[in-house]
Amino acid sequence: MQLIDSVDVTPTENHFAQVMVNGIAISEEAILTEMQYHTAEKVEQAQQSAARALVVKELMLQRADELGIEAQAQAGESNDEAMIRVLLEQEIQRPEADAEACYRYFSANPDKFKSPTIMAASHILLAADPRDPSEREQAKTQAEALVKKLQANPDQFAPLAQQHSACPSKDMQGSLGQITKGSTVPEFERQVLALPKGLAMIPIESRYGYHIVRVDQRIDGTPLPYDQVADAIASYLRDRVYHQAISQYVALLAGAASIEGVDIQAAASPLVQ
Repeated sequence: MQLIDSVDVTPTENHFAQVMVNGIAISEEAILTEMQYHTAEKVEQAQQSAARALVVKELMLQRADELGIEAQAQAGESNDEAMIRVLLEQEIQRPEADAEACYRYFSANPDKFKSPTIMAASHILLAADPRDPSEREQAKTQAEALVKKLQANPDQFAPLAQQHSACPSKDMQGSLGQITKGSTVPEFERQVLALPKGLAMIPIESRYGYHIVRVDQRIDGTPLPYDQVADAIASYLRDRVYHQAISQYVALLAGAASIEGVDIQAAASPLVQ
C-alpha cells in the first residue's frame, strides 16, 4: 500500500441524481470520467466534487455562447478550454501585487517562508476500511496497545512492523524513507510533519487505517530572506485575488441559473466592486 490519494470510481447499482444546468443535462458518464481528477475518501464526495466542476464548466460555456465569444485553441488546449480562457480574459481583470503588499504579507507570515522541513520516518500500518466503524475502532485499539509496547521496548519496532504492518515497508523495518511536504496523503503528512524526533505517543489516523509512527530524523526548515521569495509572494497574491474573483464570478453565474442535482454556492449580486 502506498500513501497516495485515490478513490474507487467503479460504477455501482446506485445511480447519481440527474444534474441539470439551465435545462442542459450533465450525463452520469461525464461525471464518472471527471471523478478521476477529484480525490476523496468516499465515492459520494468525489462524485459531488466532479459534478460541481462540470456544472461550473457548463455555466461558463453557456455564458461564452451568450456573449458570442469565439476562441482559437492553443497547443494542448481543447475547444472548451479555449472558450473558457477567452471568457475569463474578457470578464475578469488580472490584479497586480505591489511591493508594499508583498513585503507586508512576508512580514505577517514568517513561518510560511522557510526551507522545507525534511524528515525520515518509519511506521506500522494497521489497515482499516474507512467505511467500517467497527474495524476502525479495532485497529485504533490495537495501535494504542502497540504504542505502549514500543514505549517500554523501543527496539521492537522492526519485528512488530514485520508482524503487524499492512504496508510493504514492513520488509524495510517499517521505513518510509524521506518525507517532505506533498510526498504523502494530506491527513498523514499534516500530522507527521508536526512530530518531534522519536516515537509518536498516539497513533496517527489516515484513510488507510492507524499508523504507529517513529520519526527517525528531523531537519527543520530555516527562514528565507525576502529577496528570495518576493517573486513567489507576488505571484501568490495575484493568483489568490484572481481565483477569488473567479469564484465570485461563478457564484454570480450560478445565482442567475437554474441548477439541479448538485449544490453550487450562488450570489444574487456582485460580491466585490
